[in-house]
Amino acid sequence: MAGPSFDNRDGLIWYNGEMVPWRDANAHVLTHGLHYGSSVFEGERAYGGKIFKLRQHSDRLIFSGRELGFEIPYSVDQIDQACIDVLAANDIVDGYIRPVAWRGSEMMGVSAQNNRINLAIAAWPWPSYFSPEARMKGIRLQISKWKRPSPETEPVHAKAAGLYMICTLSKHTAEQAGYDDALMYDYRGQIAEATGANIFMVMGDGKLHTPTPDCFLNGITRQTVIELANARGIEVIERVIMPDELANATEVFLTGTAAEVTPVGEIGDYKFTVGQISQWMMEDYDKAVGNTTSAASAA
Repeated sequence: MAGPSFDNRDGLIWYNGEMVPWRDANAHVLTHGLHYGSSVFEGERAYGGKIFKLRQHSDRLIFSGRELGFEIPYSVDQIDQACIDVLAANDIVDGYIRPVAWRGSEMMGVSAQNNRINLAIAAWPWPSYFSPEARMKGIRLQISKWKRPSPETEPVHAKAAGLYMICTLSKHTAEQAGYDDALMYDYRGQIAEATGANIFMVMGDGKLHTPTPDCFLNGITRQTVIELANARGIEVIERVIMPDELANATEVFLTGTAAEVTPVGEIGDYKFTVGQISQWMMEDYDKAVGNTTSAASAA
């Protein structure tokens, strides 16, 4: 994304209950969250000055912290208000909000029982995750060699920073090969998700199919799109989906706070069209969030 470095910007960041200048919102190099991954976060979008599904995001942030064994020292109401305040303090109408909570630097080692739990919330203007042109013709996905882990291996339902290491590896490899993103399988070899978004497929039966989120996030945008599809009378089937079933898919799209609803034109050797259901879901999601500037709305 173009723009100044994220540590060198004007603005304010909400940091442990106070608005601090952007450049002063720092953590020590020996913070536990940096060394041991004891950090959770959210990604939220504001449209027309209103944060979409704010309460659900704040609830999930609290849940993620508990999954990593710590309690964020602010209530859901306080987190909601802090997100609203940081948006207003930076005079952002359409943008991205990033709450992040982490264990501090009071103890250094695997054990961190006495470390302070910090919470910071930043916000900045952010356009579509993928370009409007890519969204309308469908992005290209490479199949990643990295797999989503078993629930017995990691706290897979937390939005935890450490779980995204293999996502970064997958996306970098895909981009270096000329793709936009990567499709990840799970530890059983079943289709799971992209590096930061859930996946849906229109099969030959005209129904919408999506993997059961038993080892990855049941995304808030994913849940929204299921509701939107049901409202249109489109049946959504959550089930195990194997890689060879991509041959039966006519449309594929991704969903996520950053990705919104983004059609997929290619996964490996498989090709798809940006069909009617994908277009409906883009349009319906834009209406739901109040977005009047997306490629779907302009089409």
